[in-house]
Amino acid sequence: MTNEFEDAARVETVRIKGLSGERVGGNFFEQIGGSATFKKLTDKFYEGVATDDVLRPMYPEDDLAPAAERLRMFLEQYWGGPTTYQETRGHPRLRMRHSPFKINPLARERWLLHMRAAVDSLSLPPIHQAELWGYLDRAATAMLNSFED
Repeated sequence: MTNEFEDAARVETVRIKGLSGERVGGNFFEQIGGSATFKKLTDKFYEGVATDDVLRPMYPEDDLAPAAERLRMFLEQYWGGPTTYQETRGHPRLRMRHSPFKINPLARERWLLHMRAAVDSLSLPPIHQAELWGYLDRAATAMLNSFED
């Protein structure tokens, strides 16, 4: 699915909470299909990573399945799903966990290339796609820790 939402690149989600603290508009995790959607996203993403000459060396494990599971659990928790990531791994501390790896603009670009294919494979409604993509793009930028080749 192509990005049908013409202003998707400019969307910055406003997270409004009701009087009792619940997110108005429902739970994003549930709205986009729950665990099955995040499993599909991470499986598709790691298909690309598996053959990427920039990203693959950053994964010390021969099998990418554990990395896919960690990403899936993190994203599910972030978007309002199960808190399994926190329960099994503690606070995400994303920058700290990624600091051993050189994440330069090329690595960011490759990460986003594979993540774009994964997000597109979900065929989400444009507004949900824009919200998910906006977060992923910002997260990829936040992980930059080097500007060397």
